Amino acid sequence: MQSQATSLYERLGGVYSIATVVDDFIDRIMDDPRLNSNPLVDEAHHRVSRSGFKYLVTEMVCWATGGPQQYSGRSMHDSHAHLKITAEEWESFLDDFQQTLDKFAVPAAEQAELFAIVQSTKPDIVIPA
Repeated sequence: MQSQATSLYERLGGVYSIATVVDDFIDRIMDDPRLNSNPLVDEAHHRVSRSGFKYLVTEMVCWATGGPQQYSGRSMHDSHAHLKITAEEWESFLDDFQQTLDKFAVPAAEQAELFAIVQSTKPDIVIPA
């Protein structure tokens, strides 16, 4: 008898492991001068509570990877449209994401799945060129 496929959430170690990675990632992006060179992003990074931001991102990652959590935040479009994020800033964000995943030695297969999830949000986050 074949066992049911393990969810990405389970392979990532569940909420505690995801929260640990999100904690590092949010600190990384909120302090990244490449992202904060956009005055709208910089203002948002100084206006929102880091702990609240980390909570919502943890909730979203858990939900998106098959965990039991439900994301309670605003849509990606509603959260980002006013920030006028460029393709170049998106690439910096992805670089920060890669650095965090590498820091925690997330395996390549899981990294690929996480990047696919993140890439699916790009149309709602990045302004058209």
